[in-house]
Amino acid sequence: MARSVRLVRPLPAAPLLACALVLSACGGGVHGTPGGSGVRDPYFPKAGNGGYDVAHYGLRLAYDPDAHHLTGTATLTARAAEDLSAFNLDLLGMEVEQVTVGGETARFNRAGQELTVRPPGDIDRGGTFRVTVRYSGTPETVTDPDGTQEGWLRTTDGVLALGEPTGSMAWFPGNHHPSDKAAYDLAVTVPKGLRAVSNGELRSERTARGRTTFVWHSGQPMASYLATLAIGRFDISRSRAGDLPLYTAVDPAEAAASRPVLGRIPEVLRWAEGRFGPYPFSSTGAIVDSAASVGYALETQTRPVFPGAPDLTLLVHELAHQWYGDSVTPESWRDMWLNEGFATYAEWLWEEDHGGDSAQETFDAVYSGAYFDTKEAGEEIWEFPPADPPNAGQISDPPVYWRGAMVLQKVRQAVGDDRFFPILRGWAAAYRHGNADTSDFTAYVEKQVPGKDLESVWDAWLYGEGKPEQP
Repeated sequence: MARSVRLVRPLPAAPLLACALVLSACGGGVHGTPGGSGVRDPYFPKAGNGGYDVAHYGLRLAYDPDAHHLTGTATLTARAAEDLSAFNLDLLGMEVEQVTVGGETARFNRAGQELTVRPPGDIDRGGTFRVTVRYSGTPETVTDPDGTQEGWLRTTDGVLALGEPTGSMAWFPGNHHPSDKAAYDLAVTVPKGLRAVSNGELRSERTARGRTTFVWHSGQPMASYLATLAIGRFDISRSRAGDLPLYTAVDPAEAAASRPVLGRIPEVLRWAEGRFGPYPFSSTGAIVDSAASVGYALETQTRPVFPGAPDLTLLVHELAHQWYGDSVTPESWRDMWLNEGFATYAEWLWEEDHGGDSAQETFDAVYSGAYFDTKEAGEEIWEFPPADPPNAGQISDPPVYWRGAMVLQKVRQAVGDDRFFPILRGWAAAYRHGNADTSDFTAYVEKQVPGKDLESVWDAWLYGEGKPEQP
C-alpha cells in the first residue's frame, strides 16, 4: 500500500468429498464445536474465523450501478481444522437470502460482521466441505481506524472495491484475514459498455441482452484483502512483460498521464526479478481509476490499483509488493512492516540501481530528517518501532514504512552485500505463496549468517523505542 502522505501453505481447490459433511452416523458419533469468530489478530480480533481453511472462492456477482445494488452467490471450498458443529464467515451488511452446506440448506444467523452457519450435520476435522451463500444489497464503504476508506467505493462511472485491511467483507463473505489464502474464480455481470476488472487472468467476456459477464481466474493463493474489483469505463491494453500476460485498465481521464509510467512495467519487473527472484504470479498489470478521494494506491495481487496516474516510484513500490506482501503475506496485521518496509526499500534500491542516491545515502537523509519536507514529518518516523504499532489505526503510519526500510539497510550494513541480496531473494522464495511473521524473518536472516550477532539491529531498529543512536 502507499498512502497519499508518502507457512502454512493453503490447500488446493478440491471437489466436495463423499463424507465431507459428517452426520453423527457417518463420522462415528463425532460431536463438533463451533469454530472461532476470529483468529485473535492483535489489531482486528474479529477478522478471520477459526476452525477451517478456505482453499477456493467461487464468486458470481451482478451489479446495477444505477440502483447501486449487488447480487452475489459465493461458494467457498474449505477444509475443517477441527470437528465443527458451526462455523463463521465475515460479511458486513448485505442481506443473506440462503446458505447451503454440501448442497443442503443450513441454518444461519447474523451478528455484526459475523455470519454464523450451522450445517445440517457435524463436519469432521480434515473433511472438505463446500458452503454457498446467496446475498444481495448495497455494499458498504468501510472507514479504517486510520480514517481512510475501503470496501465498496463509488466512482463517477462505477465502483472500486478495495480490501486492506478489512474492506473485502463488504462485498463477499469469507475468512477475511491474511493468514487464510485461497484461489479465486470471479464472474461479474455489469451493464453493456462497462467493464469489470479483477485479479489474475481474464478467462472470458460475453455480452447478452444488454449485459456483459467477465470471468476472472486467480490460481495462486491470495489473501482476501488483495482481491479487487473495478467496474467502470476503461481503456484496456493487452501486451506482455517477458513471458507474462500484461493487462492494464485505465480510466480514459487518466490515460494520457498514465501511459509513460505503465509502459515501464516490463522494465520494472525485469529489474525486480534480478533483485527479488522470479515473479511469483502468472500475470501482471495495473488498474488506474479516476478516484482521487481514495487517497492511496494498493498492491492488489497481480494488478495494483492506483487512484490516478502513478509516478514511477509508486509503480516500483506496488510492484515490489507482489513479492513482499502478496506472495509472502503477513501472518497478522502486526507484521505490516514486512510489506511496507520491503516495498519502501525497493524504492531505495531502484534509485541506487538507476543513477540516483544509494540506499545508504537515502537512509542517512531519512535518519537526519533531510529527506522530508517538514521537521514534523522527519520526527514522525520515530514515534514507535516498526514491528509493534500501538494500535490498528497506526499499522500504515510512517514508522512502518521508513523505519521498516531502515531495518533492511541495517541488516545490509551488518552482513554485507554478498549475503544481503541472497537473503532478500531467499526470503521471497522460502515463504512463496505463504505467510510469515517478524520472528520468522529474524530467524531466517540469522540462519543465513551463522555466528553473526544481529541482536543490536533487532533491538534498536526493529523493536526499539525512539530514535536509535548511530554507531
